[in-house]
Amino acid sequence: MITISTSRILRHAAVAVVAMATCAIQQAGAASAAPPVTPPPLHGGFDYQITEPYDPPQGVTIVSRDHSAAKAPNMYNICYVNGFQAQPGAESEWEPDLLLRDADGKVVMDTRWKEALLDIRTDDKRHRIANKVNTWVDGCASKGFNAIEVDNYDSYTRSKNLLTPDHAVTFAAVLAGHAHDRGLAIGQKNGAELVGRRAEAKLDFAIAEECGDTKECGVYARAFDNHVIDIEYTDAGLAAACSGFKDTLSIVRRNVDVTTPDDPDYVRKTC
Repeated sequence: MITISTSRILRHAAVAVVAMATCAIQQAGAASAAPPVTPPPLHGGFDYQITEPYDPPQGVTIVSRDHSAAKAPNMYNICYVNGFQAQPGAESEWEPDLLLRDADGKVVMDTRWKEALLDIRTDDKRHRIANKVNTWVDGCASKGFNAIEVDNYDSYTRSKNLLTPDHAVTFAAVLAGHAHDRGLAIGQKNGAELVGRRAEAKLDFAIAEECGDTKECGVYARAFDNHVIDIEYTDAGLAAACSGFKDTLSIVRRNVDVTTPDDPDYVRKTC
């Protein structure tokens, strides 16, 4: 007769339970792992369509469109969201305390674009703002976009010294974490002075406006290994960008209002 002690049976049962639990945890971890994130292709033809979408011109492989639009078929699609400022006239869509205010209680404005700055100074406010922005990001993901560009990363430069680079980088990292969880790459929009903090902000590529005009294309190119899209608004800026980076970066010249081809002011040129 073979006798097996109760204690031995219990030990084997415990080992089996632990093994099953470990396997379940590993499977759950694999299932919940964030999908892969891919930056835009290097030196791809680019079109900026953040006002209204239209059929991309020949040679275009990368398109940026507003989060309210559908993606462009058979393209690498970037989704535009304004994460650091309210859209013009949209102040009422934000809780009043999330708008940045000066010592007199007045909302601090980006006077060029008539946009109210958002108050990203505290962890609580950053996460409340992110909750709203991330609903747009979720929409981008559900529509099949590949990446997001979050505008006005440099809002601190217009904040009457109320915001700092630290605030911007910290908030960018919050947004990047959610974007990555949804399988979206995230681009640094302007802010050449912050490229050295790319890893801290968890940013994957850059979209620079007028880096040819400001002679900053090289700054972005080095920091992001040439994963850079440059949008110029003057012929001189386009010439400057093309003279040094036409074979490495994605460069386009648009009109400032980024209108559609049926508009008389529409401009789109490349190197």
